[in-house]
Amino acid sequence: MYSIRAGSVERGLTGEIIKRFEQRGYKLAAIKILKAPETLLKAHYADLAGKPFFPHLMAYMQSGPVVAMVWEGKEAVKTGRVMLGATNPLASAPGTIRGDYSIDIGHNIVHGSDSVESANKEIGLWFPEGVVEYTRPHVDALIYE
Repeated sequence: MYSIRAGSVERGLTGEIIKRFEQRGYKLAAIKILKAPETLLKAHYADLAGKPFFPHLMAYMQSGPVVAMVWEGKEAVKTGRVMLGATNPLASAPGTIRGDYSIDIGHNIVHGSDSVESANKEIGLWFPEGVVEYTRPHVDALIYE
């Protein structure tokens, strides 16, 4: 599960971030834009609730719209995290999303699940209606052996 955070949407980076996943060959299975309610954010970031930066994270995530997405494909979680770059943007390599568009960890521009288990939990939170199931045999034949 990936989410483009509030500042990124306002900066007009949504299309660029989506483009990178599409160009990699991943399939978009769900997408929505929303003002994330506090209850959703508290459930999503429950593991960070005791951290000193939690109030700032909550305020940042509620400061504007968020684009939540589900991308599918081979190693989508693992490779997607590489595409994002290090959590601290200053440690992210140029060419990664965070390395190219972010400077401050407190305004980290995109979230990516850190494991398949986390992704499944987060997808359930952000997309209780489920994701769209579809095939794309011609495209997948160009991407996968």
